Amino acid sequence: MPTAVITGATSGLGLAFATHLARTGHDLTLVARTEEDLEDAAAGLRRPGRRVTTLAADLATAAGSRRLTDGLAADVPDLLVNNAGIALATPFPTGDLGAEEALLRLNIGCVLRATRTVLPAMMRRGSGAVVNVASVAAYGPTWLGSTYPASKSWVLAFTESVARSAPVRSSGVRVMALLPGYVRTAFHRRAGLEVGRIPQWMWLSSEQVVAAALRDLAGGRLISVPSRRYRACAWGLRHLPRSLTTVFSLDLGRDQPVPRPDGTAPSVDAGV
Repeated sequence: MPTAVITGATSGLGLAFATHLARTGHDLTLVARTEEDLEDAAAGLRRPGRRVTTLAADLATAAGSRRLTDGLAADVPDLLVNNAGIALATPFPTGDLGAEEALLRLNIGCVLRATRTVLPAMMRRGSGAVVNVASVAAYGPTWLGSTYPASKSWVLAFTESVARSAPVRSSGVRVMALLPGYVRTAFHRRAGLEVGRIPQWMWLSSEQVVAAALRDLAGGRLISVPSRRYRACAWGLRHLPRSLTTVFSLDLGRDQPVPRPDGTAPSVDAGV
């Protein structure tokens, strides 16, 4: 059976990838932070003749990232899905620097290390695939005051650079960036983001996104943007003036008071 490793695999897009790949005959390794959540997810996927293993690791830490790369080096899969990622609701100027650094370690550092671990072995055997989950936000500052779009811009640029390089292109290995828009998962709630103003038509299901991504991967695409509506959004973010696209951006600091010079924050109600 083909094998797949999926990070952030216990909910949302990660679990949807695992479910879809299990149906198409893959043995799976699920990676996430908590053993309990992993076992719950694995129990729902195990069937006779299908191997589902788990790896509990906090990928935002050096030790957790090393656990993942050690496992990947020992048993290089046919497909690696770098899905794990986080966002923060607090605007950058007033947010916790440690949390911002953890975001970069997970959204960027883990993708870098995991891809680097599997790619040489995949190239030597002439087969394999890596899907790096970015976001339509990679095309512009769609969340103002947030480092999340910047981290996803890196994932997109990194993935496209690697995928287009001559050694990878000639090896038979596929490397693709997935750029979803708003997806109905717990991602935004866990981040503490207020998305009540997002129109219903902008939301996709995780199953829609995964099915489109795997079709695009099989079709040899380097970038997958599920749904026509988000392909239109992506075009606009790439080609329209920033002065126009930022009008429609989510500003994390819109309702946040500006700190005083002494570092204290005035009351919003005081109007000062």
